[in-house]
Amino acid sequence: MNRPTDPHSLTQAATPVGTHAGYMPGFGNDFESEALPDALPQGMNSPQRCNYGLYGEQLSGTAFTANPPERTWCYRIRPSVKHSHRYEKIDLPYWKSAPCIDPDVISLGQYRWDPVPHSDEGLNWMTGMRTMTTAGDVNTQVGMACHIYLVTDSMVDDYFFSADSELLVVPQEGRLRFATELGVIDLEPKEIAIIPRGLLYRVEVLEGPARGFVCENYGQKFELPGRGPIGANCMANPRDFKAPVAAFEDREVPSTVTIKWCGQFHTTKIGHSPLDVVAWHGNYAPYKYDLRNYCPVGAILFDHPDPSIFTVLTAPSGQPGTANIDFVLFRERWMVMEDTFRPPWYHKNIMSELMGNIYGQYDAKPQGFVPGGTSLHNMMIPHGPDKEAFEKASNANLGPDKLDQTMSFMFETRFPQHLTPFAANEAPLQDDYIDCWTSLEKKFDGTPGKK
Repeated sequence: MNRPTDPHSLTQAATPVGTHAGYMPGFGNDFESEALPDALPQGMNSPQRCNYGLYGEQLSGTAFTANPPERTWCYRIRPSVKHSHRYEKIDLPYWKSAPCIDPDVISLGQYRWDPVPHSDEGLNWMTGMRTMTTAGDVNTQVGMACHIYLVTDSMVDDYFFSADSELLVVPQEGRLRFATELGVIDLEPKEIAIIPRGLLYRVEVLEGPARGFVCENYGQKFELPGRGPIGANCMANPRDFKAPVAAFEDREVPSTVTIKWCGQFHTTKIGHSPLDVVAWHGNYAPYKYDLRNYCPVGAILFDHPDPSIFTVLTAPSGQPGTANIDFVLFRERWMVMEDTFRPPWYHKNIMSELMGNIYGQYDAKPQGFVPGGTSLHNMMIPHGPDKEAFEKASNANLGPDKLDQTMSFMFETRFPQHLTPFAANEAPLQDDYIDCWTSLEKKFDGTPGKK
């Protein structure tokens, strides 16, 4: 039997026309894929008898009456009830869910952390998750959590799914493989992946140690933002999102399935691999996206647009125009505005902003915000450039300037983000971060006509 880290341990569909390296292009498409010929029923979803002795089963990501409904029909070796037995509650002490409000932790303020370091301890996808902040309430399915993952070990005959949330995964170092019920996603830095709520998977290390960021979305799933006057092109284009082709395992081996449900973790023991979907069709699927394909849009005359212009994905809330979560990308781009302070301006925001640095230098914080680092500016807490960035931007020659070799992102939510005890007490907090604004000078001169 092949080890799980061997890509040939899953029987995968031959790459169909229109796919790329085992992926199908498009965002929110109705995909179809089969790993064996004629495993996918045609013209109907639930035939009396499926080919190969498969079971037909629907995975629903929305209520049946949602418009449009999000669902995928799976044709599998065993129905999912065979992947579920008696449950035993377990503890993953560093993986927290909202509400997680420690009365001894102050979340009000401006915070920044160095990269969470690796240790000598072997950690897999579940044991290596470190929650930094939580927002909203997992039980009412609003809000989010932000995690750092530290992964050194592959999951071997261990599987996981979250009933609470979809996961947006942002690698910063190392390469991972997500072997899911619907196919395989390989992920590296400068790419992201979305793992839907309820989808079962195993995470393997292709190149380690691996570290990155996870946005756990409790609310409505991520979608492409409305472009409005921008029109049909630029930003994140649908064709650049890739869903995996069907792949399955038929292995009789003792296995463990762990489920996250209402913020708690439970395991169940089964006697086989649950990655047994031979064919599927639908619009509820995992996908990956290469952030290098994001085409930013910005000002070409004067002023600096709001950071929302850089939104890659948004998870709506019940309030139009106010997101449960926005995923915003700050990547390489040209700066050409006239008579304009070009870095992000000083501001206070109703949204809470958690940032991560994938590589390079962020233009508003040239010092201290290092790759793998994290910062938090909570709702209505003022923030902006430090003195060095302010002085440089205020006195720069405003010719065309390429902001190069940089990629940072923001998880922005309408809810206040509460620090976990790990973020407050164990993660490498930069205690002097607040002092980066201390040296800003009073420049006011009330002389009439003075500039």
